[in-house]
Amino acid sequence: MKVFLRQVTSALRRLDPGEVRALAQQPVTFGILAADESFVDDVQELLFPPPHPPDSARLLLVAEEADFVRADVGFAEAGVPHPAHFHVLDPFEPGRSIAALLDDDRNEDLLLALAANFPGLRRAVSERLIWKVAKENTLFAAATSLPNLVPSVLSLPWTIGEFASDTAFLTMNQVRLALLLAAAHAKPVGYDRQAMPIASIIASAMGWRALARTAVSKLPAGGGLVSKGLVAFAGTFALGRALEYWFRHGRRLAKDSEAEHYADALRRGRSTVERIVKNAVSLARPAAGSA
Repeated sequence: MKVFLRQVTSALRRLDPGEVRALAQQPVTFGILAADESFVDDVQELLFPPPHPPDSARLLLVAEEADFVRADVGFAEAGVPHPAHFHVLDPFEPGRSIAALLDDDRNEDLLLALAANFPGLRRAVSERLIWKVAKENTLFAAATSLPNLVPSVLSLPWTIGEFASDTAFLTMNQVRLALLLAAAHAKPVGYDRQAMPIASIIASAMGWRALARTAVSKLPAGGGLVSKGLVAFAGTFALGRALEYWFRHGRRLAKDSEAEHYADALRRGRSTVERIVKNAVSLARPAAGSA
């Protein structure tokens, strides 16, 4: 246990909460291009659902063409000509419109700021953060079982050789997720500010490690690799949902709900994990054949 804690402490030194804070605190202006006033009301209610009052300082009603460049992102009413960084808002399917805006590659570095400033976007941004980190942990779990895999090919935030154990990486990345979700919910970001969630992550880390080892040992080659990746994915996904609930409501998620999220992740994540493992194995084979 002491060795594990030293490894996690060393891994956490690679995290800089200040970088997360900086991303969330970026100034961001949301433009509204409307043909009538009712559309403006729709956008405001979408971005600032009750009980959040609209923050007019973050909103820009486009009145002339020059206003477009003052807005970082925006929603436009259907049928009204608009630039590429504005997205059409369908009032009958706002979720699809939000997804299109958040999935726009130009807005990748604005996700935390958008969530922090516009409460109506927090659930969607949180979901993307949770899936992203869960997939990173899946890839890392697979990579540590494939020694011939070239770390630089993986596009992970850190290379495999930097960590003494896969558990240290998975734990560090889950702590990183806690910091990201705190920032997305406009909470203070720092190890001291998120002490309780971080302590819970570290306390549960050994349990996930035992599950992963059991999964690999009981299943044949390939199947065990998928199972190890699935444990990493489901554990991170369920944790992310619990963290999101904590930051949204200020209290812990019920144990039965945590179990439901874990089971949901096992179901929903299998195809994603199988694809990640398949790609990782295909990358490792050439190196193995050339040895």
